[in-house]
Amino acid sequence: MDSDIRASRHEGELGKAEPDPRRWTALIVLGLINFIQVLDVTVVNVALPRIKEDLGFSQAGLAWVVNSYVIMAGGLLLLGGRLADIFGRRRLFLIGVGVFAVASAVSGAAVNPGMLVGGRFVQGIGEALAAPAALGLIALIFPDPGERMKALGIWGGISGVAGVTGVVISGVLTDLASWRWLFYINVPIALLALLMVPRLVSESRMVREHKRLDFPGAVTATGGLIAVVYGLLQAAEHPWGSSRVLVPLLGGLALLAVMLLIESRSKDPLIPLRFFHNRTRLVANLVALFFLAGFISYIFLLTLFEQQVLNFSPLRGGLAYLPFGISMGVGIGLGAGLMPKLGVKPILAAGFFGAALGLFLTSGIDVGASYASHVLPGMIVFGLSSGAVAPAIANAALHKVTGQDASLASGVQQAVQQVGSALGLAFLVTFALRHAADKVAAGASADAAATSGYVLSFRIAAVLMIVAAVLVLILLERVSAQPRNPHMEGAMPNQPESAEPTPASGSGAEREPSGS
Repeated sequence: MDSDIRASRHEGELGKAEPDPRRWTALIVLGLINFIQVLDVTVVNVALPRIKEDLGFSQAGLAWVVNSYVIMAGGLLLLGGRLADIFGRRRLFLIGVGVFAVASAVSGAAVNPGMLVGGRFVQGIGEALAAPAALGLIALIFPDPGERMKALGIWGGISGVAGVTGVVISGVLTDLASWRWLFYINVPIALLALLMVPRLVSESRMVREHKRLDFPGAVTATGGLIAVVYGLLQAAEHPWGSSRVLVPLLGGLALLAVMLLIESRSKDPLIPLRFFHNRTRLVANLVALFFLAGFISYIFLLTLFEQQVLNFSPLRGGLAYLPFGISMGVGIGLGAGLMPKLGVKPILAAGFFGAALGLFLTSGIDVGASYASHVLPGMIVFGLSSGAVAPAIANAALHKVTGQDASLASGVQQAVQQVGSALGLAFLVTFALRHAADKVAAGASADAAATSGYVLSFRIAAVLMIVAAVLVLILLERVSAQPRNPHMEGAMPNQPESAEPTPASGSGAEREPSGS
């Protein structure tokens, strides 16, 4: 009871607080870290042949340059988000950025496969600690609902642009410098954040009467997510019915089921199940799976088409994505600007329908396709639409989240994004490659078979986008920039007059001065 009263007092104080004049500068610095961390998921793809040649990777081992990062980031994001809520968001962010910087330097200086893969594993850990803490901080330093919606929109857009820019940067640096600079460029940006964030952002954390950590919940949640992501990545190389896919997938799902049982009975849960009671948050994270699966598959398969069928060099292939990045930036601006006026639901639905149209246009490619007439139109439509979707999802995933769960919500959202990316690689990309192999076996040319596989996967991705749009229209609540109670403007996004119940073991959001 006392803790609930204290929570209301903290939230009331936040509602009356003046906006921090440092908030937009803080958003820029935090956004830079988000940019390079998302970038590192895709930036190595174009450089993999050079990395294989320089370090002597086997073909099977080369996949771990990507997989090691995705597994650790995807598996630990949920735990990283909750640790940030408990022990301090600024503190976990700085620790994560420091870990990420050291791991980036080690990866860039790698002299053998083990050193690079080990560095990538640790990079993933750094992202899992820093990313949810950063998004949780952003949700708290913007007390005005309209400003918060724009800030979260910019954040979501940064993630999408980074996914595209990775291909461009990778092609340019690999051709003109060295793949090692794909990792070295992270270090000065990380150092900038380590210097600036303590000056720009105050510490914040949830209030807990019990300081012990729920280790059973942490172990089962983390182990389950790591196993699920690993199983999906294995599905990209092995049949779905093989033990190498089914064992980690089923084992991971079993661990997550055990985690739910543990958390439902715990007096002080690491991940309170009340967090998952909100329908809009659940729908937002579900459609994020569809979006990321289609988005990652589009980038991956279109890159293969340009380099293997149209015979683009890595540099030309990277530069070919510039219109995509520009159109996506325009979509982000439109989406973030219109959301405070129209709300999240219409922007998100329109974005998904537009993304489906862009994918259908791209599916018109053939062996004799030209970039200008067959690739560019779909690329621009998909870029604009994806730009609108990314910030809308970021806002919907934080719907009615209080200061208690800011980083947990961020961790859930970003873990879903990692799982969605792995799903895209495991299902859509693998489906395209296996379909192409069947066509070759039936006598088709390699280019015609590959293109046929890409076309089929683009159309499946388009259907997923349409399904996501329908789910948004039917199930999503209204997420607007207007507070329901003017006295609660400092609460988390769209918090109702009576906040969602919080357990007595921890309520409210505790803040410390920036020098703490």
